[in-house]
Amino acid sequence: MSWLTRGLMALASIIMIGVFLKPLWEITLYAPQYKEGLRMIIWVNKIEGGTPHDLRNINLLNHYVGMKKIDPDSIPELKILPIIFGFMILFGLVVALTDNKKLLYTWVVLIIVIGIASLVDFWWWEYDYGHNLNPHAPIKIPGMAYQPPMFGCKNLLNFRACAYPSTGTFLLAISGTLGVISAVIEFIRGRKK
Repeated sequence: MSWLTRGLMALASIIMIGVFLKPLWEITLYAPQYKEGLRMIIWVNKIEGGTPHDLRNINLLNHYVGMKKIDPDSIPELKILPIIFGFMILFGLVVALTDNKKLLYTWVVLIIVIGIASLVDFWWWEYDYGHNLNPHAPIKIPGMAYQPPMFGCKNLLNFRACAYPSTGTFLLAISGTLGVISAVIEFIRGRKK
């Protein structure tokens, strides 16, 4: 492997550390009574509100329509993802220190699979929270679901829910892109030999 490839992989691993320092996703609920919005900030290992009261208020509102309480301690992904990304950071550094293209290609395949699986899991999590409603909820509207969008905004009763990836997701995308570039460089170099 070239020094360029190894340098890119080292950089990819260092950038991936950002998933532990910056949030991955943000969901904000706007309504006439919440003009500034209620924010839910999703990190690799925790979920918190934009203010100390936001998550509590979101849970109170969700209760009225029958949604489950958002309890970060009961979400297994918040315990699993830090291990996965910690492993990928270390694995990327091993790739950078060795001259093994198979490890490089394995890292790239894993980061793509992890990225896709994470998005599918997040969509399913939102789907479950928005559709699996308590039939004894105080407010019941037949046929109504409350799944927030993954990207963009959506009206849910008198709320406007907006969801967007945050800095940690962009850092993860940059890291993965650097890995893919490294693999492409090594693949082209191998074809020229």
